[in-house]
Amino acid sequence: MTARKRVAVLISGRGSNMTALIEAAKASDYPAEIIGVLSNKPDAAGLQTAAAEGIATAIRSHRDYASREAFDAALHAVLTGWNAEFVCLAGFMRILTPEFTGNWLGRMINIHPSLLPEFRGLHTHDRALKAGAAEHGCTVHFVTPGLDEGPTLTQSRIPVLPGDTAESLQARVLVEEHRLYPLALAELASGRARLVGDEVIHTPR
Repeated sequence: MTARKRVAVLISGRGSNMTALIEAAKASDYPAEIIGVLSNKPDAAGLQTAAAEGIATAIRSHRDYASREAFDAALHAVLTGWNAEFVCLAGFMRILTPEFTGNWLGRMINIHPSLLPEFRGLHTHDRALKAGAAEHGCTVHFVTPGLDEGPTLTQSRIPVLPGDTAESLQARVLVEEHRLYPLALAELASGRARLVGDEVIHTPR
């Protein structure tokens, strides 16, 4: 088996999608390993989860830096220090600079709780309900400078049910996120999916 790709995860909170990636990477045939978890918040619960799994952790608070560029440079230094090959954003609540996203273009993905390009940004479940959407779901996409604008790697769809609230919809979408994100990372780390220009190229197994 070829060497597993080294993946770092960026979080700001509990990191439930991070946990899903860690669990998936425990399989011997999974093509990636989670080698580090980095948070911009010292109290992010996901840091304890990662440390308990023996995974390196680091904190870089955005409040300690005078500019977005300085903060992103600090993130980049940690990631390169870990020899990370790919980066997964898992509830990382910071907008990244074009320089940072350029450094990791094609090697950094994010999971977003909507069927992009619908409902970029926050409060996606409320907005889906208010819009009368018949379907909702989640999207794994490559990260580019525009917020939630990068090319789609994969999506998972669920129906919006009569009587759904933002909370019930969020809970059902989260189940799909935890299933989809490990699959998407496996596609990327194995080379079966890659970014070429603005297109995602999928290679059959």
